[in-house]
Amino acid sequence: MREWLKNKRLNTGLTQKEIAKLVGISRSTYAMIENGERNPSVAVAKRIADALKFDWTIFFDDECHVLCIKNYSA
Repeated sequence: MREWLKNKRLNTGLTQKEIAKLVGISRSTYAMIENGERNPSVAVAKRIADALKFDWTIFFDDECHVLCIKNYSA
């Protein structure tokens, strides 16, 4: 589970459906990304990051430690 991603979305007050629409993907695809069941393509990662205002490369960090979570959950 990508708690940091869920927290970023919740902090914006947007639903999974709303983020998915902004990004141009289905809600189920977004849910799988948020749940850690699927990795986004670079293009989708960039669009999600743009919508939620964070660095898109966090999706591809093999070792996202507590520091990453703190930086991206606020």
